Amino acid sequence: MKITKLEIIHVKPKYSFLKIHTDEGITGIGEACLEGRARVVEMAVHDFEYLLLGQDPRRIEHLWNLMYRGTFYRAGAIMCSAISAIDQALWDIWGKSLGLPVYKLLGGAVRDRIRVYKHVNTDEKAATDDMDRFIALAKQAVQEGYTMIKTALPGPAHILETKGFIDRQTQRIAALREAIGPDIDFGIDFHGRVSPALAMQLIKEFEPFKPMFIEEPCLPENVDSMVTIARSTTIPIATGERLYTRWGFKDILEKQAAAIIQPDLAHCGGITEAKKIAAMGEVYYTGFAPHNPLGPVNLAASIQLSATIPSFVAQEQITLGEGLIKQPFVLKDGYIELPTAPGLGVELDEEKLAPLLYSGDWKLPYWIHEDDQSVADW
Repeated sequence: MKITKLEIIHVKPKYSFLKIHTDEGITGIGEACLEGRARVVEMAVHDFEYLLLGQDPRRIEHLWNLMYRGTFYRAGAIMCSAISAIDQALWDIWGKSLGLPVYKLLGGAVRDRIRVYKHVNTDEKAATDDMDRFIALAKQAVQEGYTMIKTALPGPAHILETKGFIDRQTQRIAALREAIGPDIDFGIDFHGRVSPALAMQLIKEFEPFKPMFIEEPCLPENVDSMVTIARSTTIPIATGERLYTRWGFKDILEKQAAAIIQPDLAHCGGITEAKKIAAMGEVYYTGFAPHNPLGPVNLAASIQLSATIPSFVAQEQITLGEGLIKQPFVLKDGYIELPTAPGLGVELDEEKLAPLLYSGDWKLPYWIHEDDQSVADW
């Protein structure tokens, strides 16, 4: 079997899918995106064609090393996102060629279903939420069957903030806990948009409401700051969406800066690399909760891998695939059953995608502080 073509399609509002074609008619799919940089990732994918065309797609480990170690400049968000998409599609091809789901190729499942959670937010780019709508969305998620949700910290925020800012954030989390009760888990995503000092102030106020985790309490570049935050609280710290390859997670794990690691299988190096990252985390008794604010193909890849990871905690998702894949995932009691179809277990619904195709030029908004017009951390 040989790789004959790499093709990327962009689908409104913000999805990008890679299709790897072979001479035996088997096509593998992956999710090829970096939020706000989809067209750059597309170029990076095609830049790897000279290494991939004519190769056997089942030599996944070899091809991963060829793309990563065979080039002088390594890692980074763009390169690793391209490798991730290719890696997902290669696993899909191998599974399809054998008639087996990917998790069976990874050593077999250690669980029968995957716990997933839903985002609950109104307008992140605001100092306060529409509280009534926020609470209504949280209750709706519980009614839909989710046993876990995640909300973001509204922003932007200055390096230090007022008592009023801290009080508003605390009231918001208090209202969330009251609305969903003690038996529904929730995480709070700081998106690295606050300083370590402000993060510790906020986390201290949030402790009585027992969130499951605080995600990216500060930017991940300074691991020592995250260590300081982790040592200051009993709430588990989670991070990893902006870390790439096992080398990106090395300091986080060795310094025990986080209780939960969140590699994104569309950015960290794909299924191949995420499995190694998860294994590294097990040495430190660190939970594994893949990041995924993208589409159903990345969700499918994450489910296949998480089925095999003993330290798995929960899976992020924003879509179960309605209107994107032929058979969307089904939520039952907060879980998704393991797929039985070969490969990643999903197929793009080409007919429904056709009117949604576009150039892939969507961009993330940037934030400006209103008081002095300086740039705010996203």
